[in-house]
Amino acid sequence: MTETNRTLDGKTALVCGASRGIGRACGAEFAGLGARVILVARSWDALAAARESLGPGEHEILAADFAEPSKLQEAVQRLVARVGPIHILLNNSGGPPSGAIFEATPADFLSAFTSHLLCNQVLSQAVVPGMKEAGYGRIINIVSTSVKQPIRGLGVSNTVRGAVASWAKTLSVELAPFGITVNNLLPGATRTDRLSEIIRERARASGRSEKELETEMIREIPAGRIGSPEEVAAAAGFLAGPRAAYITGVSLPVDGGRTSAL
Repeated sequence: MTETNRTLDGKTALVCGASRGIGRACGAEFAGLGARVILVARSWDALAAARESLGPGEHEILAADFAEPSKLQEAVQRLVARVGPIHILLNNSGGPPSGAIFEATPADFLSAFTSHLLCNQVLSQAVVPGMKEAGYGRIINIVSTSVKQPIRGLGVSNTVRGAVASWAKTLSVELAPFGITVNNLLPGATRTDRLSEIIRERARASGRSEKELETEMIREIPAGRIGSPEEVAAAAGFLAGPRAAYITGVSLPVDGGRTSAL
C-alpha cells in the first residue's frame, strides 16, 4: 500500500465480526489504508490471530458477545472514552441458522434481531457522538443480497436483514447533515464459513452432494465464480474513505451480478 493510497490515515475503525471471513478482510483493508483498527468478536484467541495479521500499528481487540447488546454498548463506550472518536463502524454479525421461515420460533427471531439490529443500534449510539464531533463518520453494514431478493431456506435471515436495511436507510437521513454516511454492502456468494454452512445444510436436506450444489450456485452468477471476502472488503474500504462522502443510504450488491433486482 503506497502512501498515496492511505486514505484512512488518522482514522479509527471499529470492525465487528472481525475474527474471520468478511469482517477480518475488512479489518485488513482498513489497516492497509492507514486506519487504526479495533477488532471485535467473541473469541479472544481468534481476534489475537487476526490482529497479528494486520502488521504494525496501534490495533486493538475487543472480545464481546453480540447476544448481550447492553454489555456490548458499555464496552464500546469505555473504549471510546479511552481511545477517542471512532470514525468508521463496520457492523457485521454471523447470519442466523438456515431454515424455513414457517418453522422458525419466536426465540429464533428474537436472537437474530438482537445480534443484528439491536447491536447495530447500540453501537451506533456509542460512536456517533464522536463522529459528530470529528465531522466525519462512516457506518457500513454487512447485510445480504436478500435485502433485494429473499433467499430460499433463509427465512429468519431474510427477515432481519430487511429490517437492518430499513433501519440503515432511516439512519442515513438523520445523520447526513453531520457528515456521517450510512451504507449497506450486500455480499452474494462469498468464500466464507457461512457459505460452507449453507451448502452443507442444503446438501443434507436435499440428499445432493455439496459439490453439485456449489456448481449449481455458480451457474447462477454471471461472473461465473464465487467471490472472496477481500472483494467485499475493497468496497468497504471505498465507502469508508473521504471520496465516498456523497454516497449514503445505499445498499450495494457485491455479488458478481447475481441479483436481478434493480
